[in-house]
Amino acid sequence: MKFISRISRCSDQYRADRLAGTELTSSQYVYILNVCREPGISQDGLAKKIFVNKSNVARQLAALESSGYVNRITSVADRRGIEVYPTEKSEKILPFIRGMLRDWDSYLTEGFTDEEKETVARLLGIMHDRAAEYMENRCCEPDSGGKA
Repeated sequence: MKFISRISRCSDQYRADRLAGTELTSSQYVYILNVCREPGISQDGLAKKIFVNKSNVARQLAALESSGYVNRITSVADRRGIEVYPTEKSEKILPFIRGMLRDWDSYLTEGFTDEEKETVARLLGIMHDRAAEYMENRCCEPDSGGKA
């Protein structure tokens, strides 16, 4: 697991380096990807999808809205909910973000055979699914010490 943590930190730095000169931070690209993929996603749904607490999602989306990357609209179906939509600015930077992620994947797997790449992807997918299952089934907030 220590290698996954280290790769994650290196990935954050890579994204920060590549996003320098844009208005985006290394943690905001995932919001653009998901909102462009699923226009109208609820703010709460986005929080669940990317495993970030609701208040952090609200702050990041407020910053992205101020920068012109997303629009947040009160849901017609549920007046308490907020739907998030990409702007033209998001759609315009999306190819850059996708390319940045492809380049990093290529860099990390340079020298791997296709079979090795498939094996790594499969095993990481299994680990992701287990982690997502934990997040889906946990009963409490992280700071509650596991008590309901």
